Amino acid sequence: MINTAPIGFIDSGVGGLTVVKEALKQLPNENIIFLGDNLRCPYGPRPKEQVIEFTWQMTRFLLKQNIKMLVIACNTATAAALTQIKEQLDIPVVGVILPGTRAAVKNTKSQRIGIIGTQGTIQSGSYEQAILSKVPTAQPVSLACPRFVPIVESNQANSSVAKKIVAQTLQPMTKKNIDTLILGCTHYPLLRPIIQNVMGKEVVLIDSGVETVGEVSMLLDYFDIANSPENTTPTRQFYTTGSTQSFNQIAKNWLNIPDIQAKHIQL
Repeated sequence: MINTAPIGFIDSGVGGLTVVKEALKQLPNENIIFLGDNLRCPYGPRPKEQVIEFTWQMTRFLLKQNIKMLVIACNTATAAALTQIKEQLDIPVVGVILPGTRAAVKNTKSQRIGIIGTQGTIQSGSYEQAILSKVPTAQPVSLACPRFVPIVESNQANSSVAKKIVAQTLQPMTKKNIDTLILGCTHYPLLRPIIQNVMGKEVVLIDSGVETVGEVSMLLDYFDIANSPENTTPTRQFYTTGSTQSFNQIAKNWLNIPDIQAKHIQL
């Protein structure tokens, strides 16, 4: 049965656009609504209860737009709120942690898997738990990178400052002898070339957001809620709680959509 309702994506800021980019590629016929809470970004240092509250506020906004599926395109929000939101909504809800975990476990040969993320994600231990539940002999190593999100949000991802901060921050991880590194924050793919350069080409980077879209695609089929392949003019709506100018600039560059006009909202 054809379902024309949009898929909703939420994030603490622009990071979730890395998930949207993959969705545009894999699911071009789907209508998409994205909401970034740029005003209150980053979520990483915030208490869990506050992250849950903010995630619910974004979720309620998108439910009013009659979404058919919710993608929590934020690792910090997934770690804090996924279970609760999944239990209370009657539409499919997808987080970014399990898909990234599955891809990492599939890729690793040495079972030494690195995880980088926000303070909130790393402190939650969500990735370690998920990895060890699948491969009890694995050796996950995690590192919080609190300075990465502000770099991306300020549109400095390609700057010399970014290179310096990434190199300094990842120094401990370069000594852990890992073969796989999970980018455990949807902002981090915007720093991917720098991260890859620091870690070395032999370390495989896992983009949790990209992996998540595969799960979205599968669930659309499973619940029979995909849009029609004949939907040649799908809608793309973008909302932000922060500066639309800053959001539009980053979104245009990342998504290669020249005419993005995000709308400002208050939650």
